[in-house]
Amino acid sequence: MKKLNAIATMILLSLLAASGQQQNTPLIKQAYKFESTTQLVIINVGAKEKDGRPIENLQASDFTVTEDGKPQAIKVFEYQRLEGARLPQPAPALASRTGAATPAAAAAVQPTITPARPGEIRYRDSRLLALYFDFQGMPTDDQVRAQSGALKFIASQMTSADRVAIMSYAGELKVLQDFTADRDQLQKVIGKLVIGEASEMANTVSDESAEDTGAAYSADDSEFNIFNTDRQLTALANAVKMLASLPEKKALVYFASGVSRNGIDNDAQLRATVNAALRSNVAIYPVDARGLVATAPAGNATRGSGGGAGNQGNFSGGAGRAMAGNFQGSQDTLYALAADTGGKAFLDSNDLSLGVMQAQKDIASYYILGYYSPNARMDGKYRRIKVQINSRLSARLDYRTGYFASKEFKQFNAADRERQLEEALMLGDPVTDLTLAVETDYFRLAKDRYYVPVSVKLPGSDIELAKHGGPESARLDFIGQVRDAKGQLAATVRDYITVKLKGETAVELAKRTVAYDAGFTLHPGTYTLKFLTRENETGKMGTFETKFTVPDLSADNGLLPISSVVLSNQKEKVENAAGSAGPNMRLFNFNPLVRNGEKLAPSVTRVFRKDQEMYVFLEAYEPNSKTTQRIVATLSLYRGRVKAFETQPMQITEGLDPATKALAVRFSFPLRDLEPGRYTCQVSILNPAAERFAFWRAPVVLLP
Repeated sequence: MKKLNAIATMILLSLLAASGQQQNTPLIKQAYKFESTTQLVIINVGAKEKDGRPIENLQASDFTVTEDGKPQAIKVFEYQRLEGARLPQPAPALASRTGAATPAAAAAVQPTITPARPGEIRYRDSRLLALYFDFQGMPTDDQVRAQSGALKFIASQMTSADRVAIMSYAGELKVLQDFTADRDQLQKVIGKLVIGEASEMANTVSDESAEDTGAAYSADDSEFNIFNTDRQLTALANAVKMLASLPEKKALVYFASGVSRNGIDNDAQLRATVNAALRSNVAIYPVDARGLVATAPAGNATRGSGGGAGNQGNFSGGAGRAMAGNFQGSQDTLYALAADTGGKAFLDSNDLSLGVMQAQKDIASYYILGYYSPNARMDGKYRRIKVQINSRLSARLDYRTGYFASKEFKQFNAADRERQLEEALMLGDPVTDLTLAVETDYFRLAKDRYYVPVSVKLPGSDIELAKHGGPESARLDFIGQVRDAKGQLAATVRDYITVKLKGETAVELAKRTVAYDAGFTLHPGTYTLKFLTRENETGKMGTFETKFTVPDLSADNGLLPISSVVLSNQKEKVENAAGSAGPNMRLFNFNPLVRNGEKLAPSVTRVFRKDQEMYVFLEAYEPNSKTTQRIVATLSLYRGRVKAFETQPMQITEGLDPATKALAVRFSFPLRDLEPGRYTCQVSILNPAAERFAFWRAPVVLLP
C-alpha cells in the first residue's frame, strides 16, 4: 500500500509539472486549510499498593483508560520519579540579604508561564509548585507572614526535585518568575515583593461586626472594581489556565487572607475557577495568611471599635457572632477551592511554610497518561474518566475523575440562538466572559406572595458595538431561571434589549454601565437564581448565580416589617426601562419602583458620584391596619466614626396601600457636599403607636 501511494504521488507531481511547462505560466498556488478537532487529554495517576508503597516499572499496556465508558488508546506515557533530596541550607549572608521584609523595588515581571508543546514533558522528574500571592485586600501583617513563610520553604525545605514559579495579584495578575530550581533567584524574587500593596482593598462588612476606621477610600473609575471577590477568582482562574499546557502534575499554593463573600458575589465565577483548575490539571492548596486567630468577642486591638449598632452588638453578642460567621465564611471559600480541585486547605497555623510542604508532600512519583479524545464536540459538558491497572485491580490510584470539555459558541442563525442560550444556561461549567452584577429585592403583594425585581448591570466596556446602516447598536439577550430549595422551577425569564448609540456617544459606553430589569412573583422561601447574558456581536456570555431569600414578613418577630431597601442614582421612563418580553411588561404593574411613569433603577453595585443624587426607597408594612399608622424615618451616612450626613426626621401619616398594607418611604438628596470615600448608609424607621422599629445598613462608595 505504501508503494502504491508513492507511485500515485509521483504521477501527480509529473502531471502538474507538465501542465506548467505547456502553459508557460506560473501555477496558481491554492492554500489548503486542514483542521483537527482532536483534543489531547492528560491524566496524572499516582499508583500505590495497599500498604502505601509506590508501584513502579509499569507500562502503558498495564493501564486501561475510559472516557464516558469508552476505552481510549494511550498515546502519551511517562513515569515521573520524584526522589529529590532536601537542598543544603544557604549561606547566612545570602539568607539575611534576601529576607528583607519591606523592599522598595518590585520584582521583574514576565507575561506568562512558558507553555509546552502538546505531549512535551519539559520538566522531567520534577515537582511543579506555583506560589501565588493574592495581595488584593490582604492586610500588611498577613503579607509579611506570607512572604516569610515562602522564604522559609525556599531556604530550608525545598528539594532538588522542586521547580517553583512565583505569581502575584494586586489588581493585576503578574508572573514574577517562571518555574526554576534556582533557589537564589526565587529568594530574590520573593524578597522583592512590595509589602502593603493593595491592602486597602480589603472586603468590608456592614453587619454588627463593622468597625469604624475613619479612613478615606480611593477607588478606580470603574465601579466594577469596587467589589473584588469576582476579580480575585477570575485572576486565579487565569493563573491556572497558564499552567494548562504543562502535562506534569501541578500544585498552586494560594496565599490569601480568606476569600470573603459579601452578598453581591457571583457563585458561577467560583465554579468556573474550580472547573478551570480541573481542566488545567492543577490542584489548589490555599494557605490562610492570617495564621492562628483567636477572635475576641468585640475584636482585638488591631481593629477599631464598633459604631452605631456595632456598639449594641458588642453587648448583645451580635458583633461576636457576626465576626465569627464572616471569618468562617472566608475560610469556607478556601476550603471549597481545595476540596473541589484535589488540594488541601492549610488553615489556623502560624507556620505558613508547612502549607507549601503539604503540597510538596502530596506530589509523589506518578505516571503521566495521555490520550486523544474522539469526542470532538466543544459543548462544555462533563466527561467522566476511569483508570485502572489491569494486573492490580486492588491498587490505590489517585487521578482526576473527569473534566469539562472546552466551549465554543459561534455565530448562529436565528433558529439556533434559543437553543444556544438554553444550553449555555444549563452548563455545569458556567460561561463568565462578561462581568455581571445582579441585585434581587422583595416587596409584599399579599400575605403569601411577593414581587421580586431582579436588576442586572454589566460594564459597557464588555460590549462590542457594530455599525448597522448608520447607528451603532448591539443586542443583548437575557435568559434566567429561579429554582426553589427543592430544585423545582419557580420562574423563568427570556428577554432582550438593543443598545443604540451614535458617533462620539458610542465611545462613552466604555465608561458607563448597561442595566436590565426583570420581575417575578414568588412565595416566601429560599431560592437560587441563575442568569445569563449574551452579547450578540461577539457571542460573549456571562453567567451570574446566587442564592436569595424571600422572608415571611407576616411572621411576628417583634420588629416593624419592611421590604428591601433600594439605593439608586437614576430614574428613567418606563418605556425605556423595560425589555421586550410581554410577561415582564405585565409585571411592571406590580412594581413599586415604578411611579408616575418613571422607574427607579437600583444601583446594584451601590457606587455613586458627587454630581449625582441619591434616591432611597423602601416599604414599611402595617398588615393589621385599616388606616395609616404614623411612622418616623431617618437616613444617615457614616464615614468612619463620624456621622457625615443625616436627613431631617420624616413623618409619614398617609398613603397606606389597602391591598398590600404597604407604606412607601422615599428619600432623595444631592451628594455634591460629601467627600469621596466609603460610607455606611443607615435607615431607621419607628412606629410609635405599635412600639416597633426597623433598622437597615449597607456600605456605599462615593467617587469624585
